[in-house]
Amino acid sequence: MNSKQTTIRIKRVYEKPDEADGRRILVDRLWARGLSKEKAKVDVWVKEIAPSTELRRWYGHDPNKWTEFKSRYAEELRAKHSQVRDVLEEVRVGIVTFLYSSKEEKLNNAVALKEYIESII
Repeated sequence: MNSKQTTIRIKRVYEKPDEADGRRILVDRLWARGLSKEKAKVDVWVKEIAPSTELRRWYGHDPNKWTEFKSRYAEELRAKHSQVRDVLEEVRVGIVTFLYSSKEEKLNNAVALKEYIESII
């Protein structure tokens, strides 16, 4: 990590927005069901950086596949240079919150993306 401290938070998009969230970045491929854009208060939606549909379906939030999911997702991210660079720029500017819609709070793409971004800063 570089000398400037970065803060990436993770939050379910259905949770109430807060000023402490900083820039709110939706990192899912699909918009959250039943949530209006006004209520979500999303600053940036980077659906292109989300796991592929194939990877998402393969994973299915199976805890036994978590490690392999992170590895495959990192491989996909390495091929998305410009989208990753855009997210890195957001992170370098200040606090960001990666928003996700899954009911799974610990083993989801936002957590995996946070780990990936922090590993390359």
